[in-house]
Amino acid sequence: MKFTGTNVLVTGASRGIGAQIAKTLAKMGLKVWVNYRSGEAEATAVKEEIVAAGGKAEIIGFDVSNEEAFVAAMKSIVGEDGELSYLVNNAGITKDGLAMRMKADAFMDVIDANLKSTFIGCRESLKLMRKKRFGSVVNIASIVGETGNAGQTNYAASKGGTIAMTKSFAIEAAASGIRYNTVTPGFIATEMTDVLKDEVKDAFTAKIPLARFGQPGEVAEAVAFLLSDHASYITGETLKVNGGMFM
Repeated sequence: MKFTGTNVLVTGASRGIGAQIAKTLAKMGLKVWVNYRSGEAEATAVKEEIVAAGGKAEIIGFDVSNEEAFVAAMKSIVGEDGELSYLVNNAGITKDGLAMRMKADAFMDVIDANLKSTFIGCRESLKLMRKKRFGSVVNIASIVGETGNAGQTNYAASKGGTIAMTKSFAIEAAASGIRYNTVTPGFIATEMTDVLKDEVKDAFTAKIPLARFGQPGEVAEAVAFLLSDHASYITGETLKVNGGMFM
């Protein structure tokens, strides 16, 4: 794919979908900043794999829900590279539980980690990218933000909010030549789904028209497309990567 920009920050990139996004973008020629909160060893392994394959990467540790740390990290990247071309807001958590038993703290913890952090990243990227009137941001939401899900009221709220917020950023940033889009993965084969019992996996698979879980690389390719020059006339869009489970 073609990229006019040179570097990208991927949050929550030490494992899972985030790690695959980092590796995919590095293979396409971007310098990748691999963010982690506590998994420094895992982030270092992602960086080493990228470098071994001939790519460029650095690790950068900070908690995305900490506004001061997030802002400082983005300024640090610009200080070293001279710009920030792309951002992938991928980091997030879950704290599942039935709504009637969910504590407000558990609700807000997920909102802070998922939605507030994405807002901070989007806001700061707009400030930085508008100076060059170029940039692209992809926010990773979820099929749950589109459909809802029992036991995930907090997660659904955070991801549904991400979808709506992305559209608002897209409108505000369009005049500056900056694009904001969302990817909503369905059930993807990662460490999170590996722990599910076979009967649970079979039940979910039965609801997917393509009859399988997705692969992290399939999400990463969708992210790469939306960041790239090939999507130069796409902004405010929600790209579903869910095997047809929700159309």
